[in-house]
Amino acid sequence: MNNRGLGDILKPLGNDWDVLLKDEFNKDYYLKLRQFLINEYRTKTIYPNMYKIYEALRLTSYQDTKVVILGQDPYHGPGQAHGLAFSVQEEVAVPPSLLNIYKELAADVGCYIPDNGCLVPWAKQGVLLLNTSLTVVAGRANSHRNKGWEQLTDRIITLLNQKEKPVVFLLWGNNAKSKASFITNKQHLVLMTVHPSPLSADRGFFGCRHFSRANEFLKSTGQIPIDWQIPNIN
Repeated sequence: MNNRGLGDILKPLGNDWDVLLKDEFNKDYYLKLRQFLINEYRTKTIYPNMYKIYEALRLTSYQDTKVVILGQDPYHGPGQAHGLAFSVQEEVAVPPSLLNIYKELAADVGCYIPDNGCLVPWAKQGVLLLNTSLTVVAGRANSHRNKGWEQLTDRIITLLNQKEKPVVFLLWGNNAKSKASFITNKQHLVLMTVHPSPLSADRGFFGCRHFSRANEFLKSTGQIPIDWQIPNIN
């Protein structure tokens, strides 16, 4: 793959994010990030597939975003990551953090625990599943931290903060909470708790009721609530 080919893939396509982030893609930090990624994809195993880096933005336009769930970085195991925070491809086992999300959903809004971890149905309803870093080296969590992704995702959060229509921000864990300073518009709802990882879920994620609280807020602002139930595939 030549440099231009990968460079073109590293852009969201087909909706209003293209215009909103156009200037960002021409900034020095992003051009350096792009060159770094070209080399990384050529020399290492990087997740997600290069065609899925911006899947969250492709599936959930700026205009349609009404809930934001922030993750840390993509899953770093084979076949897991496909560009949506906390989500895995249908044929992959549900990771522990996502299973804890499902457990909280069951307790909070009565969802059954599905047989897969693909969160595309949420994305298509306006839930932006955004990681703070959008790529990772296989087997090495946080390996693309401080390479430029954070600057881009800061800009995305800043743009969402400027939305006239109220947005719910679900910030789980310290990486996500670090974005709270960019959410200054008082009409939005910011809900924060610990990460749903097995290491921390018992310290506040279980019982946080973020899903029902998000829907109550959406209804109170004249918006359609999220159907949080992920359907079974088998």
